[in-house]
Amino acid sequence: MNKSAKWVQLATSATLLTALVFPTAALAAAPTTQPIAVLAPAKLAATAQAEWSSYVKQQYGITFAKTVTRDEFVKALAKVGESTASIAEKEAAAKSFLPAAKAGATKLVAWEAIGAAVKAAELKELAYTYKEEKVAASLKQAGIIFKKEGALPLSSAQELAVALDTGLVNANTLSALTAEGEVTADLAYQLVAKVAEFHGEYKNYLGTISEDGIYRKLAKAWSESQIIKAGALQDLVDKGLKQNLITGYNLKDAAFDPHFDPERTITYGHSDIVHAIQLIGLLKSEGIDAKVQFEPKTSAFIYLKEWGEPVQTDDYQVVQIENGNFIAYAKEYDLSFEFASVEEKKRFQPLVLQYAKKDNEDMTGLLKGSWWQPLYHSRTELAEYPVITNNVLKQSRFVVQSFSLNDQSAKVVEGFKKLDSKADVETYKFWVDQPFYNYLIGEYK
Repeated sequence: MNKSAKWVQLATSATLLTALVFPTAALAAAPTTQPIAVLAPAKLAATAQAEWSSYVKQQYGITFAKTVTRDEFVKALAKVGESTASIAEKEAAAKSFLPAAKAGATKLVAWEAIGAAVKAAELKELAYTYKEEKVAASLKQAGIIFKKEGALPLSSAQELAVALDTGLVNANTLSALTAEGEVTADLAYQLVAKVAEFHGEYKNYLGTISEDGIYRKLAKAWSESQIIKAGALQDLVDKGLKQNLITGYNLKDAAFDPHFDPERTITYGHSDIVHAIQLIGLLKSEGIDAKVQFEPKTSAFIYLKEWGEPVQTDDYQVVQIENGNFIAYAKEYDLSFEFASVEEKKRFQPLVLQYAKKDNEDMTGLLKGSWWQPLYHSRTELAEYPVITNNVLKQSRFVVQSFSLNDQSAKVVEGFKKLDSKADVETYKFWVDQPFYNYLIGEYK
């Protein structure tokens, strides 16, 4: 049987989808005044679209114009969907996702883009297992009538069907598309973000503050984490500790990076998991919701010999150094919160300062384990947050962070270069809470 003889028959409205989101029976029973619940799907769709475009712009530096060309889409897929060594190889591989176009043609139509996204998401083998009956049943969910003759070849119908079944696109997205309609920026952002999701590169988080299971997930994530070791990279920064180049550092695993929108994100560090659970409970009780990511972290610092013999546990280990002091490695965590808006993000600090900031030894009404200098920060500017510098070294999936005052950063970078001429130290400024800034300038409280 010749594949090219099989086609998709478009509905008479000339769109790929004519079905409504809500069942007819449900709408028939609805009152004449439209309830607000009916508007919810549109609001959710707009929120999802904003998330997709924000992610693609922030994570990959990709910005689409109103109408997307074939070359633009190929380059976007090359950044996300391939793991080959060079950009040229990635682009060459990505071009194979699209059917050949006539010489000089730049127009990209929707079904081509969806098919390319299916291939980039590593779904093509699944798609081509779909028999005609399964294709018809799948596409029927979106109001598309499958017949032997129509607008698209069977292989493209299979790709549309698997895209719909796996959530690469949804019925609402298909409803706005015509067979020869050009790819809009909104559709391109959605497809690229979804391809990233299939490659494990989209937003990475445990859950949300509002969901019932968040406390269980958080406790489990903490129990499964352990002190991180990073071989040669850690040896380098430990040398910096021994030489007083830095007073401490954090070691993290980039696999837990949340890929959140920095405009709406705050990252909060601590060592007590009960404190984290109570903090989330506090935010929830104040009507604040956010995505929550748990990021395992190891904090390293000098433990002075005059403090006495350190007690070692699985979560707190020490190694003695030449002068009799120790380097201590403590299991900690960062919680990254992506709030619904910048205004919600601004509500975070007043709650921390009131309920998670110790001001005297006998202070009550605080979360368990509250610190004198809580540590939380933002990659974007916030009023009343001082600016400091993060000095970062990376190796494979491991990331070392050492925070410093801005005027001390150059000295830190130079010091690491002296220890290892090949060391690549990235620096960037970020915004931190005032109590932690006070700690950096030598104030106890």
